[in-house]
Amino acid sequence: QVQLVESGGGLVQAGGSLRLSCVASGRTLRSYAMGWFRQAPGKEREFVAAISWSGATITYTDSVKGRFTISRDNAKITVYLQMNSLKPEDTALYYCALDPRLGTPRSVVSAYDYWGQGTQVTVSS
Repeated sequence: QVQLVESGGGLVQAGGSLRLSCVASGRTLRSYAMGWFRQAPGKEREFVAAISWSGATITYTDSVKGRFTISRDNAKITVYLQMNSLKPEDTALYYCALDPRLGTPRSVVSAYDYWGQGTQVTVSS
């Protein structure tokens, strides 16, 4: 079993920044992709960003390109999401997720087997 724990959420004014972290523990895994998703009240969970094991392949949803940066430190089994120029529409519960399969990191919820409990990001206008 794999456990994921997110941290770094909070309340920030529009234009501000936050850095989310997600630490994985439990079963030893190799070559897994990691992703960030978010869910606003009354909306479905949506893809934000994903990164391959090596970090060579990264994908973003269009609405965060140029503002968010995903990265990972495999030695620390941690993935990060640096969020800059935050907007009120970025307000959501942010989840990290792990896909234990080899291949290109994917942007669909169903591709990920393990999920964290979420960390709240609130952006005030």
